Amino acid sequence: MYEARVREHFDTAGPCLETLVGHTWHHGDPELEARGHSVLEACRGLEDDLIAASGLRAGGRALDFGSGIGGPTVHMAAFSGASFVGLSNNAWLTERACRLAATLDLSHRVSFHTVGDDDYRTLGAFGDASFDAITFFESTCYLADKPAFFRAAHRLLKPGARIVGTERLQRTFAEHMTEAQIMKYMAPVNDLCCIPGHGTLASYRAMLEAAGFKVLAARDMFEGVQCWGSQPPEDREAWLTYDGPDAERIRKGKLALDAARDAGVFTVGMFVAEKT
Repeated sequence: MYEARVREHFDTAGPCLETLVGHTWHHGDPELEARGHSVLEACRGLEDDLIAASGLRAGGRALDFGSGIGGPTVHMAAFSGASFVGLSNNAWLTERACRLAATLDLSHRVSFHTVGDDDYRTLGAFGDASFDAITFFESTCYLADKPAFFRAAHRLLKPGARIVGTERLQRTFAEHMTEAQIMKYMAPVNDLCCIPGHGTLASYRAMLEAAGFKVLAARDMFEGVQCWGSQPPEDREAWLTYDGPDAERIRKGKLALDAARDAGVFTVGMFVAEKT
């Protein structure tokens, strides 16, 4: 099962990301970076904007899907005053996230749980209309059955509540217009980074609508430009000289992703959708 491969992937990719990136692994707001803000500040700004777009208020309850080691989850809880449940299928990620919440004295409002590899298809541990918002940050790309997750998310949200997030995507760019031209760069990324397939801006919109959501925003955060956001040049050497567990595959994954960025066929999309 593909999801088991993802779980195993993060046994080594997780410690690498924590070492090289810290507690927050997603891309930040490119406009904030362009104005001189740090990568972390740009990530926090994007999280704040999406929480504002979600309508989540103090005292509300939110689900953060694919919460990693918890950086965005605890920040969103602190920013919003809401409580959060973070989900991952990897026990090491969950343990690190719980430790972070405890360190920041947020364990009373933020909890993290390890779920089964296949549980994302139904999210059956949670009742209907049990959340005021759902967030995701570059995590649904790892799902083999993305439509099933969005159907489950729709069930979990209260009427009028929103799902918000960002996701890694593939796209046409410059001379790379056909599927074969795009996959020349994206197929190695999929293989080395344990991703069953990147969606597109259009396919995510279609999945959200098919699940019953009204899509309020779906945009390419790097429209018309190469997606080098949140990848400071000075960090490249650290990736290419990384010598931790599974280092060769991690280095190859970095090179493949950089090639896709350079070709322009890799990007990140931002989504806001409402349960009607």
